[in-house]
Amino acid sequence: MGWPAKAFPRILLSACLVCSLSAIAKAAKRPSNQDQQNGKSKAKTDQKSEHELYKELSPQDKRWLDEDVIYIITPEERRAFLHLQTNEEREQFKEAFWQRRNPDPDSPENTYKEEYYRRIAYANEHFASGIPGWKTDRGKIYITWGPPDEIDAHPTGGTWDRPMDQGGGETTTYPYEDWRYRYLEGIGENVEIEFVDPTGTGEYHLTMDPSEKDALLNVPGAGLTMAESMGMANKSQRFMNTDGTHMAENEMGIPLNSNDEEFNRLELYANIMKPPPVKFKDLEAVVTSHMIRNQLKFDYHYDFLRITSDTVLVPITVQIPVKQLTFQQKDGVDTASMNLFARITSMTGRVVQTFEDTLRADYAADQLQQAIGTSRIYQKALPLAPGLYELDIVIKDVNSGNVGVVNTRLPVPRYQDDQLSASSLILADDIQPVSMKDIGVGQFVLGDVKVQPKLDHVFAANQSMGIFLQVYNLKVNDKTNRANTSVEFRVLKDNSSTPALQFDLPASQLPEHGEELTLEKRMTLGSLAPGKYKLEIAVTDNLAKQTITPTADFTIRPLPASAAQGR
Repeated sequence: MGWPAKAFPRILLSACLVCSLSAIAKAAKRPSNQDQQNGKSKAKTDQKSEHELYKELSPQDKRWLDEDVIYIITPEERRAFLHLQTNEEREQFKEAFWQRRNPDPDSPENTYKEEYYRRIAYANEHFASGIPGWKTDRGKIYITWGPPDEIDAHPTGGTWDRPMDQGGGETTTYPYEDWRYRYLEGIGENVEIEFVDPTGTGEYHLTMDPSEKDALLNVPGAGLTMAESMGMANKSQRFMNTDGTHMAENEMGIPLNSNDEEFNRLELYANIMKPPPVKFKDLEAVVTSHMIRNQLKFDYHYDFLRITSDTVLVPITVQIPVKQLTFQQKDGVDTASMNLFARITSMTGRVVQTFEDTLRADYAADQLQQAIGTSRIYQKALPLAPGLYELDIVIKDVNSGNVGVVNTRLPVPRYQDDQLSASSLILADDIQPVSMKDIGVGQFVLGDVKVQPKLDHVFAANQSMGIFLQVYNLKVNDKTNRANTSVEFRVLKDNSSTPALQFDLPASQLPEHGEELTLEKRMTLGSLAPGKYKLEIAVTDNLAKQTITPTADFTIRPLPASAAQGR
């Protein structure tokens, strides 16, 4: 019935990638309307639907789509992201999005992601011109394709000897830059693009017209081609072109540079503005064969308790419904086995902590049906420095092969030395003291008590609710070396301002404490009607005249009819 810890191979990380990516398949596999007669109507409906889905995104997800990855996300990926339904799925998608572009998928660091954000910072620093650098054309090309191999920059314009295939002759130009890439994947070799600043404001824009940088284009009799200066052509003819340029007609019979030919220019412009091709197309095929419905569903939660000002204890709890597990029977015992892997990384991709265990659930054959409605719970407590991290949890059901994945942010708070503060307010299924030899050892042990959290915060009316809270930085009387603290419990129903239950904790019931106070209490719920509630614990430092009020929501479910009649 326990969950003994055993190491298992780190190859499970590949399962994390596959299942994270499977969020894309969820949208890609949605049924589509095959009626050709209604094709246009369906397109309008889909467009409206995606617009409505976009409006429902959080501000952070909108910024991720519209700023962070706007230049590299494909239309298919964007559509898939919009159709995801939960924050967990969207976080999994983001992890998969970057991993598909990682040049070394086995490395804990993603050099593509790091380089991409470096490019954004560079663009903002060097290409801003009344708008952020990442929004400019130079910024977009730099962020999407990286730094060019060669730059021919003319920040003040100047004299330009027009190529002979464009008519030759001398003219004056606006500021412009020519960028050259030796090779771009999906486009080809010797890719040359030009940016022009005709306004002199520093905002260079990508152009398809090689003559756009000609500052004398609209000045009669100036900046003439060789044929125009000899009277063989008229400058006004340049404005009659049908190819979108104002290049002079070639009167010398010199073949036009292939890069300047109309269709080549249009093709280059279309390709350079598209997201670059995704590296791992083979993973995309794997994705479509792993539907998200095959994932193992589980709940997770994390809490924070101060150790020192620079270290926080972070208990990470996962809870797996027994009905999600696949059991195999042997010798009258039904057994399920799961491999668990978790990884904590900094926002730069550095691996900070990992842990892995093999979890088991064993039931006598005649007890399994009774256990179907229950859950198995596991916890690992880690010391971490304050900061923002990413948490990845992967659980694989060994018997069925189903895999569950969580990718989420882990914001570890900093506890200031001179500020009244508190740990997470933990609502527990059970709180029990532990023996001296077990203090600080094992799952769910916080100090000298074992606190098994109730992840869903749902309690039956005949249950008691465990409450665990630590308070830090209470002011201590210099003479008595003790703090003076008042504690009041309030339970409010349905956001009412009038407490359904309210009581003070007498000083005699408070444990002896100095600057740190630990509250461990069991609250009987029998006097409360079924419904949704909020628990508030007002802790007042009477010496410092400061109060904090940690809160937690919980629900009381009604008793089954048979249990209620028996009371």
